Amino acid sequence: MFTVQNTTIPDVLSPSALPYAFYVFEPEDYWAEPVDSWWMNFSNWVIRQERVHGSTVQTFGAWADRTLSRSSHSIPGNESYLRLGFAAESEYSDIAQFKPEVRFRLEVPTTEEKLRLVIESESDELIPLGERERDRRLTEPERTDTETTGALRYLSQVGDAINLSTDIGGRLRLPPEVFWRTTARKDWQLDDAWALRVQQRLYYFHTRGWGARSWIGANRAVGNGWRFYTSSELEWLHSDRKFEAAQVFSANKRLNNRSTVTPRLAALGESQPSWRTTSYFVDMTWRYRLYEDWLFAELIPALEFPREQSFKDQASVIFRIEMYFSGTIERK
Repeated sequence: MFTVQNTTIPDVLSPSALPYAFYVFEPEDYWAEPVDSWWMNFSNWVIRQERVHGSTVQTFGAWADRTLSRSSHSIPGNESYLRLGFAAESEYSDIAQFKPEVRFRLEVPTTEEKLRLVIESESDELIPLGERERDRRLTEPERTDTETTGALRYLSQVGDAINLSTDIGGRLRLPPEVFWRTTARKDWQLDDAWALRVQQRLYYFHTRGWGARSWIGANRAVGNGWRFYTSSELEWLHSDRKFEAAQVFSANKRLNNRSTVTPRLAALGESQPSWRTTSYFVDMTWRYRLYEDWLFAELIPALEFPREQSFKDQASVIFRIEMYFSGTIERK
């Protein structure tokens, strides 16, 4: 026995039935009359740019896909994107100034489903562990310039559960620098609450030597809409003959259909000249969806206690507006 529920057309098309990304205003404003203003004119201009250039980025990725694979059709799942933003950082006795930010990725699947071409504006292996953990709190001038990299990526599996990817490529500069890296990842559902992920990466750069990164993370729901995360990472830098380590605790909650909040507590350390803590920090990211699912604002207050400053508190606040020019993208 089963029951067929008849739904009327007005119910299907009602504002409450549409996805959260459809609206850029609150429910009580569904039927309000539009009001002309300079902000409306500016926001409409930004929307037009995303609709024009977003499709351009996606079309370019599809064109590259067809050209390299010699196929008349592009394979779904192209994850090419262009991220443009402006970020301002304010610290003690320092006035905030907006700095532009640009990041991009061209990931081209070919007719061989396990082989891809990946071109990225930055490489994680060339960025210090402490900087990666504080990435969203930094403006573009504060980040390490790793230069654009290009690689062929081969995707495979070990058994039925371990995902493996291997990249061979180089840094796109003169002279180019060849690199190799391989990443293995495994996910477990430990019980009804806890989920676990383990990731291991090995890499080699011609001028930097080789290194290894081990990462393990777990998460679970803790009630009232909150989800708890914990992760531990250990990286071996062969050129410096030392380990770098990070322990991060965080939580995440969606406050409503437009904003989320993510508090974090972390400790960073290293093994040379001896095992020691290099920094503690706490921060909280408030992320607000300004329009649909491609225009966001972030506010990140933080408090850090670095060893180089005798563990004295260093406060900062980051404000960022970021746009994603892409047809399909995994939000990060």
